Amino acid sequence: MTSQKYDFRQFQEELARLEQKVEKQQAAKPPGTKPLGKKALAAQRMAMAREEFLALRKRHELTVADVVAFFPEEEGIAYLQELIAAAQTKPRRSRKA
Repeated sequence: MTSQKYDFRQFQEELARLEQKVEKQQAAKPPGTKPLGKKALAAQRMAMAREEFLALRKRHELTVADVVAFFPEEEGIAYLQELIAAAQTKPRRSRKA
């Protein structure tokens, strides 16, 4: 890929391709499998979305600022707050004797 600036149109096209891929995977499930629960399905979707997002971010060398720029201001701030909260570790509780 050339050193052109990554634009929003490319981002939209790649998201559309990823959504089509997910739809195909869901349609290709064997009929005899047991359906996942709501929590398991949501966790699976989030894990897959995260993996695909990180691959896109790595491929196009996007920074956090580039990613946040795609969100409206309030959502961008909320995203940054989530990143900060996830990075902070919670103190461990001591055992009661």
